[in-house]
Amino acid sequence: MSQTVQKIGGSSRFSAIAIKNGIIHLAGQVSQLETAGIAEQAKDVFAKVDALLEQAGSKREDMLSVQIWLADMADYEAMNLEWDAWVSNVTPPTRICVEARMAKPHYKIEVLVVSASA
Repeated sequence: MSQTVQKIGGSSRFSAIAIKNGIIHLAGQVSQLETAGIAEQAKDVFAKVDALLEQAGSKREDMLSVQIWLADMADYEAMNLEWDAWVSNVTPPTRICVEARMAKPHYKIEVLVVSASA
């Protein structure tokens, strides 16, 4: 028997968190720091992910997979420095990182996370 989908936060367009059968799906996270560089935006986005995971009853250690989109792959190494610091105390999840055109010109990074319940 399938559990009901639990949806938390967000807007009329999308939920911030969706949970079903112990699997947590977060909406893509971007930074609103319009003049920030990739390091600052990455830190901001990873902090948003932490807050959403906590709200969903999970934590960084329970992440299953992470998808990262960068506006410019020239930012890959700088983003990885922030990523490495962020996951330094956990076994990292599976991950992809690709370049993509972003929805707004100031977005340098977008992150999508799937996690297990804690």
